[in-house]
Amino acid sequence: MGLNLAAVGRLAPGQPDHATAVIDRAWQRGLRLFDTAPQYGDGSAERHTGLALATRPRDDFVLTTKVGQHIAAGSAYLWLGEPTTADDDQQLDFTYDGVHRSLEQSMRRLGTDRLDVVHLHDPVRRADEALRGGYKALVQLRAAGTIGAISASTDHVGLLAEYATIGRRGNQHDPGFDCFLIAGRYTLLDQSGLDLLLPRCAAWGLGVMAAGVLHHGLLTGATAPNQPAYVRARAEAIRRVCDLHGVPVRAAALQFPLGHPAVATVLVGARSLQQLDADIAMFNHPIPAALWADLKQRNLIEQRSPVPQ
Repeated sequence: MGLNLAAVGRLAPGQPDHATAVIDRAWQRGLRLFDTAPQYGDGSAERHTGLALATRPRDDFVLTTKVGQHIAAGSAYLWLGEPTTADDDQQLDFTYDGVHRSLEQSMRRLGTDRLDVVHLHDPVRRADEALRGGYKALVQLRAAGTIGAISASTDHVGLLAEYATIGRRGNQHDPGFDCFLIAGRYTLLDQSGLDLLLPRCAAWGLGVMAAGVLHHGLLTGATAPNQPAYVRARAEAIRRVCDLHGVPVRAAALQFPLGHPAVATVLVGARSLQQLDADIAMFNHPIPAALWADLKQRNLIEQRSPVPQ
């Protein structure tokens, strides 16, 4: 399990001590993967992550961030000279120079000179630019040892499946991506990543980080007015089956993605110590094989989905 810092970013700068406390608790509970981005709290998540991890041995944890989107104008964590704009589309910058600038600023906020994984952050609207510019910048930085692995983070499985083929088309000069972060597309509610992306990742040794596994609380009963009725009904049906087996749906949702051999970790976000402790407890909650079998029998998860053992 890894900690996604989006929720922590929303706590700071108003609650900096609390934000640091969440990261400290994650470390105490054994989490060693910390996934952040410039946009999480307009730079504050990176800043507080760096402060919280400053005294930890650098080789003892995995630190990831994202590139391709500027942080918003007016942030308390802007560094002198950082370009910002209030226009969402203009905040996207996957160019070669833009990615270099973004990483330089992120590493300053994080207080580090190297990153373990860097994600192209939802490059769907600039997919070609991301490959022509940002990806090439990351390849050079990986070769120099500044970053360890190249990834892309999005909920568009088709784009990630296409990115997965890079370096596997006979081009010996392009090693391709190392891993991906897939948001909400290999979960207890949505297994659309199973069709093309995950088989390619499994076959080619590309690790997958599964995020958004609770669908913003939809699986656990949160109101979701923007979701189609059939999606809400499916979530309710999954909850009922989990109840029949005495398993909290949160536990099933957190553990399900790890049944697939391509999925290396599940990312969770927490705004409080209590929420983090609860997620860790659910991640370790025993789940009988009969639950997975029942969900398949009722066609609530794909029959071909591998399940945790």
